[in-house]
Amino acid sequence: MAGKFFSQLKCRECGRTYPPKAIHVCEFDFGPLEADYDYHAIASVLNRKVIESRANSMWRYRELLPIEGEPTVGRQVGFTPLVKADRLAKAIGVKSCYVKNDTVNHPTLSFKDRVVAVALSRAKELGFKVVACASTGNLANSVAANAASVGLESWVLIPADLEANKVLNSIVYGANVVGIEGAYDAVNRLCSEIAGKYGWGFVNVNLRPYYAEGSKTFGYEIMEQLGWRIPRHTVVCMASGSLLTKIHKAYGEFTKLGLVGQAAFSIHGAQATGCNPITAARKGGTDLIRPVPHPKTIAKSLAIGTPADGYYAVKSMVATRGWSEDVTDEEIVEGIRLLAETEGIFAETAGGVTVACARKLVETGKIPKDEEVVLCVTGHGLKTVEALTGHLSPPAKIRPSLRDFDALLSSGLAKVHAKA
Repeated sequence: MAGKFFSQLKCRECGRTYPPKAIHVCEFDFGPLEADYDYHAIASVLNRKVIESRANSMWRYRELLPIEGEPTVGRQVGFTPLVKADRLAKAIGVKSCYVKNDTVNHPTLSFKDRVVAVALSRAKELGFKVVACASTGNLANSVAANAASVGLESWVLIPADLEANKVLNSIVYGANVVGIEGAYDAVNRLCSEIAGKYGWGFVNVNLRPYYAEGSKTFGYEIMEQLGWRIPRHTVVCMASGSLLTKIHKAYGEFTKLGLVGQAAFSIHGAQATGCNPITAARKGGTDLIRPVPHPKTIAKSLAIGTPADGYYAVKSMVATRGWSEDVTDEEIVEGIRLLAETEGIFAETAGGVTVACARKLVETGKIPKDEEVVLCVTGHGLKTVEALTGHLSPPAKIRPSLRDFDALLSSGLAKVHAKA
């Protein structure tokens, strides 16, 4: 039996309920299953004072996460900084801007540590000894690291052309890493077959109802760190679309529990032009997601041509009067540089997508210039350094001589000049 706050799974389409096992699809209409909570019971024990008294991690909201007991994996994950980004706000033309900075998340520097902490804690409760995933990079790193920390065997399946740093950051933890020739969607299909044959715990297949709920903590933290309120605008990068839908769910849950007040808010999506099926649907005024069979973008972590939660991401944007944008590879690089140069935050390509799309949303009036926006930055730039190759100037080289340094300054090649 699950805990008193979470006791079953429920189909998002028909509402049928299931026991909280390693299943993810309704057998009647094939709708996705998600964790179902007793919010009345949660409200009786969870309030601002209780949350604030707990350790600074994502588990300060544990009653709203689908595990039976205390967490056993990733106890230090989460509660990353919410940065007041005044210089970035000026650069993109908006009154107030914050960056929710998961580039410093523990242990693998991306928001995926949140979802993996929940999925593997639940996997242990269900008795799995082998855990696995299909991944575009960050999830592979997180599964490998978190599995190693608790002695679970792990397998990660990735597209064969993934960024070298992300591959290395899975292998180093001793995971079984397998490169698959083909796009992410082909990797994901194979993982479903492996899960069925070998009975492993795939975090984003048969454990997906638990895994996905970890993303809600991103939204919980934003609200708490803003002083217990919902931001007027939130911009979220989209791959499967799950993070956006779960931030929407988080805002709704805190409102339902009385932890924040009722407020108007909009959630906006961000994608790369080379793989933009959710944005295309939102701009086209439809919830029909047309797959992108051959994604082509430097934002490989977002290159999911058939997004599992695309339909629900569109619904969340429509419900909150949010919009969606997409940006080219050149605009992604500019977004990475802009965030780094204004706020000292080095984001991976997905973060460049978020920043560049936010600027477009402001320019087009979808986010009014006199309002507030939170940008969701989900992974560290050291994971995707290849994307910047050829876009940054090499360092100046001089001899160890003050005369040479003076000449460098007077040449105009240096970005910053010393004061007299």
